[in-house]
Amino acid sequence: MLSSFTLISLVGVMLGVLVLVVVMAVYAGLERDVKGRLLGFTPHILLRYQPGGFVENSMADWRGAAARAKTLPHVLTATAFVADNVIVDVGSWQRPVLFRGIDTADPAQVAGIANMLDLANHPASSADLGIDDRVIISSLLAEQFRLEVGDKLRLYSTRNFEEVMRAYKVTEKPPVREAYAEVWNQATATLAAAWHEDNGKFSIPLKVLQAGIYDPLDRIRNDNIRRPEQELLEGILIAMETAEKDPKAEVYRFTAATKASIEQGIADLNASDPEKMDGEILKDLKSIVLPKEAVISGVYQASQMTITPDLFVPLPLAQDLAGLGDAVQGVALRLDDPYLAGPVAAAARQTLGPDWSLLTWGEQYQGFFALINQQRVMMYFALSFIVLVSAFSMMAVMFTVTIQKRREIGVMKALGAAPGQIMRVFLYQGMMLGVLGAALGVGLGRVVIHFRGEIQASFRALHFDPFTASFTGFGKLPAFNDPREQTVIAIMAFILCSLAALVPAFFAARSDAAKSLRNL
Repeated sequence: MLSSFTLISLVGVMLGVLVLVVVMAVYAGLERDVKGRLLGFTPHILLRYQPGGFVENSMADWRGAAARAKTLPHVLTATAFVADNVIVDVGSWQRPVLFRGIDTADPAQVAGIANMLDLANHPASSADLGIDDRVIISSLLAEQFRLEVGDKLRLYSTRNFEEVMRAYKVTEKPPVREAYAEVWNQATATLAAAWHEDNGKFSIPLKVLQAGIYDPLDRIRNDNIRRPEQELLEGILIAMETAEKDPKAEVYRFTAATKASIEQGIADLNASDPEKMDGEILKDLKSIVLPKEAVISGVYQASQMTITPDLFVPLPLAQDLAGLGDAVQGVALRLDDPYLAGPVAAAARQTLGPDWSLLTWGEQYQGFFALINQQRVMMYFALSFIVLVSAFSMMAVMFTVTIQKRREIGVMKALGAAPGQIMRVFLYQGMMLGVLGAALGVGLGRVVIHFRGEIQASFRALHFDPFTASFTGFGKLPAFNDPREQTVIAIMAFILCSLAALVPAFFAARSDAAKSLRNL
């Protein structure tokens, strides 16, 4: 009976250590694999221009910034960065998704995407985007829309919809002469009364032109008005800027042709037809909202555990969808060692100056990795109670042993055994159980980790898969054996088992020899 109890305690300790080893290895492997995937397409450092502390939405001269960034230590490549959202339209289904531009001239980015492809479920997948309208989609998007390699989808830029909304809001407004009637009538009346003919030219006092005419019209031009009216106002203001300034006489002088041009612009604004202008505005929208049709060249295995782009598109298409033209949002730097991103960024801030923002990949995904670490700590804390419960079970067994061996304890004490000697007998037994349980737990845990693929396959054969690829993003659970962490787990189990044996050993050593011999 005692042997059976001891064996049960040993198995309990072994299972507790085994579970801790397996779960911690899976979490470590998950973190390492996710980092590897993210580093395949994520900039190790994202360089953006921020004059005055405000990050600009676009960088026109990004090539010059990239050439300068390549001179920084540990920087291998500096390429364009574009990321935004877009509306995907497949049949009658639409969904907003995130996309990331891929510079196909950068082999590292292409190789990173190739390593993510889901070749098991989509064997025709390819990372070759070229410069055409070809895209790589996530497995989540492919599953939702039932898409395969070679299918087509339409992409609507959300920037275009902003232009559409702005245009429609403008068409709901009355014309300038009515929307800004007081300012408009006062400025045009002031202009008509301010003309003075002077030797074949027409002059207007400096203060009158600037404060009473030019500034009010410029404020109207800068407001949200119809494009044709805005162009007419710009023509009037430009004509005023061509006037000849006479500081001594404190007047601006205009030629007769310039005066006629200004008056014609005012007359056109007073006679503008809102319906005709609105028709032109809505007609121009056809060229704005035309979707981009793209062909799916590959599907990559995505995970619901982290946010990754639903679309990878070639850089020219990304620039079109983001409405950037030839500009980009930043410069993506790739290093020879991504884990040096922090020190490199700190040094680059000193080199490039305060007008540049440098965001490392660790800072970008800080929240995600903090969540994984927090989950690891919580699981470590929760699963440690399994080993603790096993230790309490061992303590109960050891108490049973001391009760069963009371007569033997009495004989030893009668023969002169010291309390410390008696304690060591039971303590050594607990320590042996701790060593065996920890060693067997770590060993079997590493065996389970090694054959985790076969174990998953057997679960799937029974139509039970608690770790689906659609959720984790991995067909086979990732794992990483950390010898230091597993050593800590084994030592923790050994200490708990030793402490569990120490308590009953202490009470056994304090037992009375006479009562023990009478087995009372």
